Amino acid sequence: MGLLRITSPHAHGPQHTPRVMQKVLLATLPGIVVLTHFFGFGTVVNILWGSVVALLCETLALRLRGRSPGFYLRDCSALVTAFLLGIALPPYAPWWLVAVGIASAILLAKHLYGGLGYNPFNPAMAGYVILLISFPVQMTAWAPPRGAGDIPGLLQALQACFTPDAFDGSTMATPLDLLKQNDSLLLQELWAQSPQFGRWAGIGWEWANLAFLAGGLWLLQQRVFSWHAPLAMLASLSLLAGIFYDGGGSASGGSPLFHLLSGATMLGAFFIVTDPVTSAVSVRGRLIYGAMIGALVYIIRVRGNYPDAVAFAVLIMNFAAPFIDHYTQPRTYGHQRSEGRE
Repeated sequence: MGLLRITSPHAHGPQHTPRVMQKVLLATLPGIVVLTHFFGFGTVVNILWGSVVALLCETLALRLRGRSPGFYLRDCSALVTAFLLGIALPPYAPWWLVAVGIASAILLAKHLYGGLGYNPFNPAMAGYVILLISFPVQMTAWAPPRGAGDIPGLLQALQACFTPDAFDGSTMATPLDLLKQNDSLLLQELWAQSPQFGRWAGIGWEWANLAFLAGGLWLLQQRVFSWHAPLAMLASLSLLAGIFYDGGGSASGGSPLFHLLSGATMLGAFFIVTDPVTSAVSVRGRLIYGAMIGALVYIIRVRGNYPDAVAFAVLIMNFAAPFIDHYTQPRTYGHQRSEGRE
């Protein structure tokens, strides 16, 4: 009897790539809704414009590589990159900033290495870091949240994106920026004097992080990824923040709850760290990988030059992921662990 000359895999389950990517996109919606409520339509405009640029760049790269765009565009990976980078960028970012970030993520961080499955670095985080290093002024121009300033409407958001010179919007430092720059006020005094702070962290930021946490838990329930890396990251970040928290002095790095609900913590834990291509794959490796990212996030936030360090921490550990996997490979079935010999 002749055998079929086809390569594996021979079956497709419910967790094939397009379905997984669609679930990830769906899970970001609660966080996007919260960001839109507190910061206006800037994030939505970032995502929609970024999605157009991502699909165009994906099509261009596939054409240049001699691939059929239709098959690869249906996996929705380009849209996931656009969504994650659009969420991470400041609302009301100018159109060229979004375009440069998306093009860097798709063309350089993804297709330069061979496309989906071959990229060693998370594309969205690579695009974010390229923008942060190249355009620091635009990347720190965050709009004030609802309750601390006026919220532009949809038309103003479109104007800010496509005609930025004609848009007169206000910006504020983020809570992580304020805490990093503070060297004289107790945290209680800083909270009282700065309208950006809410009950636990920044206004809007705390609720956005809780929304991304809800979306991440749904993905966990759907078995899109395992719990090891997200839990290890959040536990490591909380542990270091708790150890070095001095109760609210002027030199305080912030409480564990502040770090968990600030910046891109939950977005990073459940939507970035869990990237199956650029993270460690063994169980022990995922625990080490997530824990190291959490530790780096705290160290860079408190001691480094950048207040929110998720992107830098992820890219650093993308470097280390193959090394971690090499030393955490599980024992081969049917073989005993090798004993040390003299």
